[in-house]
Amino acid sequence: MRMVTADEFNLAREVEYGSAEQNETVRRVVEAVRTQGDDALLRYTAEFDKVQLTTETLRVTDDEIQAAYDRVEPDFLEAIRAAAANIRSFHEKQKRGSWMDLQPDGTMLGQILRPLRRVGVYVPGGKAAYPSSVLMNVIPAQVAGVPEIVMATPPATGGREGIDPYILVAAAEAGVREMYRIGGAQAVAALAYGTATIAPVDKICGPGNIYVALAKRAVFGAVDIDSIAGPSEIAVLADDSAEPAYVAADLLSQAEHDEMASAILITPSAALAEAVAAEVERQLASLPREPIARASIERYGAIVRVASLEEGVALVNRLAPEHLEIMTAAPTELLGSIENAGAIFLGPYSSEPVGDYFAGPNHILPTNGTARFSSPVNVDDYMKKSSLIQYSKEALLRDGAHIMALARHEGLEGHARAIELRLEAERGN
Repeated sequence: MRMVTADEFNLAREVEYGSAEQNETVRRVVEAVRTQGDDALLRYTAEFDKVQLTTETLRVTDDEIQAAYDRVEPDFLEAIRAAAANIRSFHEKQKRGSWMDLQPDGTMLGQILRPLRRVGVYVPGGKAAYPSSVLMNVIPAQVAGVPEIVMATPPATGGREGIDPYILVAAAEAGVREMYRIGGAQAVAALAYGTATIAPVDKICGPGNIYVALAKRAVFGAVDIDSIAGPSEIAVLADDSAEPAYVAADLLSQAEHDEMASAILITPSAALAEAVAAEVERQLASLPREPIARASIERYGAIVRVASLEEGVALVNRLAPEHLEIMTAAPTELLGSIENAGAIFLGPYSSEPVGDYFAGPNHILPTNGTARFSSPVNVDDYMKKSSLIQYSKEALLRDGAHIMALARHEGLEGHARAIELRLEAERGN
């Protein structure tokens, strides 16, 4: 891994906006599905996924879901159920209710919280299938009370045998009852605009390749989306107390996601820096996804030497990493200084995969520095809020002049007159 100082370090990873050709392909696909519905959806599934479907075979059947249960190992089923229970328990604590505030003069103000009606969850195929992401998308929506949750996943995530059985089982365990074998930009468009077979949703969540990301951007406004997710990131802030093998293993746990992932160690310790660099090379040699992890480490990995942990914290806040591990002698003492991070892992036993799979907090986190202003996926992402205003006569008589003054200052006489009419009527009584 390259070693640099804090002043020399620059991640310099560009945000992926797609090529002109990719953007044009997505525009064409989305517009075709919007206007032609199932015909375009089936046509692009045949063209891009090389799978011939009909409207009758778009939806995954109950028999297929049961067959998926027969194909997964008992230990996987036990693990996915335990993880789901932890994720549900954590997100239950995020629930908030509607509220109303009744004033002595009879005015009532408040906020009404309601779940979204229908949410679409996209589950990618490609380099790997991620059943854990199914849980992280679906369970917060369920906790929020979303009555309809639909999953879309490419028709050959499991190769020639169809959809990956682990994805189907994870979705079923999370409570999804409506699943479709569609992927890519055409799936996003079908969820957003609906077809004769698939009803439209209110929000689309879940990661995907560049075509999925561009399609989500294209349909935003017609529906809500979670985010445009970037490559995975981890930063480890560590001192001499850290175990080099642990640090190296956690860096590689993110580097193996894809070639664009970034893995960064920030430390004031020269000895730790050297030891971790050696450990990364040693562990890379036996990593099954070594080519991917090595490309990530060489392009976007770094060991950054800082003068102190305080300087390290400042660098962390500038990076705003998706995942932050603090492996220092007293990690909780630094917690109050961390302003920007998607998820924070404290101490040697809080390895990043603990959060990815099992602990309970959501692993869908802000990337590309967006932890400066955004948060992990949570129950609020599947809720909508309405303000409630019931003004009393007493309050309107008291505040009406102020309201009219502000309206007329903005040149909106109609606004002012709407109040003035009421004041004149009430004062004339």
